[in-house]
Amino acid sequence: MDILSIIFAVVALGVGAGGGYAYRKVQISKDVSNVEAKAEKKIADAETKAKEIVLEAKDEAMKLAEKAKQEEKERHDQLSASERRVSQREEALDKKSDELDKKRDDLDKNKEEIETTKNDLREIRVKQQEALEKISKLTKDEAKDKLLQMVEKDYKKDVVNYIKKIEEETKEEADTKAREILVTAIQRVAGEQTAENTVTAVALPNDEIKGRIIGREGRNIQAIERATGCDIIVDDTPETIVISGFDPVRRNVAKVAIEKLISDGRIHPGRIEEAVAKAQEEIDKTIKEAGEKAVYEAGVAGVPAEMVKLLGRLKYRTSFAQNVLQHSVETSLLAGALASELGADVAIAKKAGLLHDIGKAIDQDMEGGHAVISRDIAKKFGMSDEIVHAIEAHHEDVPFHTVEAVIIQVADAISAGRPGARRDSLDNYVKRLTELENIANSFEGVEKSYAIQAGREVRIFVSPEKIDDLAALKLAKDIATKVEADLKYPGQIKVNVIRETRAIEYAK
Repeated sequence: MDILSIIFAVVALGVGAGGGYAYRKVQISKDVSNVEAKAEKKIADAETKAKEIVLEAKDEAMKLAEKAKQEEKERHDQLSASERRVSQREEALDKKSDELDKKRDDLDKNKEEIETTKNDLREIRVKQQEALEKISKLTKDEAKDKLLQMVEKDYKKDVVNYIKKIEEETKEEADTKAREILVTAIQRVAGEQTAENTVTAVALPNDEIKGRIIGREGRNIQAIERATGCDIIVDDTPETIVISGFDPVRRNVAKVAIEKLISDGRIHPGRIEEAVAKAQEEIDKTIKEAGEKAVYEAGVAGVPAEMVKLLGRLKYRTSFAQNVLQHSVETSLLAGALASELGADVAIAKKAGLLHDIGKAIDQDMEGGHAVISRDIAKKFGMSDEIVHAIEAHHEDVPFHTVEAVIIQVADAISAGRPGARRDSLDNYVKRLTELENIANSFEGVEKSYAIQAGREVRIFVSPEKIDDLAALKLAKDIATKVEADLKYPGQIKVNVIRETRAIEYAK
């Protein structure tokens, strides 16, 4: 390569570099101009938008200011209206207060006038009374007594006759109907009933058995007491031991177990447990059979098995020497007969009568009266509300709501109060009759009284000079009320007041 070529190349390179530089400078100037133009346009747009925003803000501020002024004006108007109403109410209250003050003054004035008038009338009345006393020569109390005596004398006979007439008519009708119903019911259930006593004594073949029952250091008798829950009393009574326990079923289990041990001859703690277990099985079987027999005899259906077992336990329960299971069956039959005569529900009456004393089977283990316990048992085993109510009301612990409830109460009283149903000691019997006569004799005008019909009636003779017919009626009610309050007795007691006038003359 020659020098000219090199020089030419260098010159061409320089010319190219200069041209490129000039082109780039021109292009950069154009770009700068474009950017400046755009920037100026954006600035102008931004200023325009800012002015618009400021104008909108001013408009909004003016609107808010107008709204605030309007609300302030409305509040001011409301306050003004409230002030006007308050002012009107104050004026009305002031007016009413003035009126009340005026009325109070008028009332005070009227009160003074009334007091003055009353005093004047009182003085006039006193003067009239004094004048009447001078004319009649009687005091006020004497005149009042005399007037009452005159009225009583005129109308007493009519009142007595009217009362006696009503009582005789009502009593005659009620007695006739009641007698028919009760006699029919009792005749239909007139089977022989006997009372049983719970046996607590065990007969021994000889007194040597006592030592074997006691055992060495008392181990046998202690084992019996632990197994049965009863106390075994061994005393000087010949050939007899006594079983003491509150639960009649346990007493009978102990009795049967001891009889088995005596019969077997082997008496030791191991054998005692076996004998008590077998005796318990026998008693349970007897209880079940007794319950089933009672349900069958009463003709009652739908009694749950558990309730049948509870009924069977009543075989070993007595009340005033009357067997409770027999009493329950008898009450059921009586209730059914009464319900049939009265047109009541026979099924409800019979079932309630059979179950009315079922609580006595477990009353030694629970608190409360047997009527309440019987009610709870009936509820537990799903008896109907009518049966539950009849059971809980048979001692009048709650008011009667159904005819069947009244029937159960009556049937219970008939079964418990019929002759021979319950036994009592001679001392208690005589004491009750004496108390009955003493109550009757404590009333003024009674000459003598006699308790008759085993205490079912007290016959009272009164002095005819002191007790008239009207007073005799009142005396009978007063004595009956006092007997109810002071004495405890089964059934009811008839209070019979007798007033008689005897005319005696002698033929000479």
